[in-house]
Amino acid sequence: MKYNLSIVIPVFNEEESIPELIGWIERVMGEHSLLTYEILLIDDGSSDDSWNIIQDLATNKLAVKGIKFARNYGKSAALHTGFRASEGDVVITMDADMQDSPDEIPALYEMVAKEGYDIVSGWKKKRHDPISKTIPSKFFNLVTRKISGIKLHDFNCGLKAYRNKVVKNIEVYGEMHRYIPVIAKWNGFRKIGEKVVQHRARKYGETKYGLERFLYGFLDLLSITFVSKFKKSPMHFFGALGTLSFIFGFFVTIYIIGKKFYEIHYHLPVREITDQPLFFLALVALIVGVQLFLAGFIGEMITMNSPRKIDYIVDEEIGIG
Repeated sequence: MKYNLSIVIPVFNEEESIPELIGWIERVMGEHSLLTYEILLIDDGSSDDSWNIIQDLATNKLAVKGIKFARNYGKSAALHTGFRASEGDVVITMDADMQDSPDEIPALYEMVAKEGYDIVSGWKKKRHDPISKTIPSKFFNLVTRKISGIKLHDFNCGLKAYRNKVVKNIEVYGEMHRYIPVIAKWNGFRKIGEKVVQHRARKYGETKYGLERFLYGFLDLLSITFVSKFKKSPMHFFGALGTLSFIFGFFVTIYIIGKKFYEIHYHLPVREITDQPLFFLALVALIVGVQLFLAGFIGEMITMNSPRKIDYIVDEEIGIG
């Protein structure tokens, strides 16, 4: 069945909030009865009663569907799997902790379906988080804007809307979920906007993320920037570095040899080449240059013959397909 809207919700130990969240979504969608929709709950290896609750909801509510991972793979895996299973023209993602308001869903849908955006990212302009999270988050978003060239204020916001074509043509892996707009841009989806959304205080449980996510976030940003630019031609990166290293080593070697001949010709004190630290620096530069070239060639062969394959072990499904 084709839907106007798919709502993808990663779940990890949110047994208290799931029924209330689904009820809230149903009330909002009931006010927009012309929209057909599905709710995909992706249980990311929860250790509480979340999956049993998802099973009950899927049994009693036609719109609710569930996917259960065999273990905790992370939010990126949950989103990737939800994207693959979604059938809606517009796909909206949100967190299961009820800090994202379902009241924002209709406006986000309109921006994609009628205003032509590829992606609309939520912006939690007013946040209910301690300063220990808000300040690092602002710095993180600033750096991401500068590096990616995408003018979003809140890359971390889980409340986003996507055109179906976007989620079907990108791969979200590792911890790259916060960089989906960056991945989409590098894949040619450039109409990216944002909408100020309500950020609610957490009602149940505790946050699953610590400050370490900002460190990992910067490493992931460097990774996705590198991969996006050089994944199709790694020789452009490794070959350029290898060329510079080899040329440096080559000319230093020529200089050392030429200097020795000059000293011999004019009967000056001659120092053995192997006694000069500069000789070993040149030798290392030559070897590194060759190795970088080889790395580039190997990278090219891997790129051509081994496309990325992402597999997550799904334990159970309800209502999918």
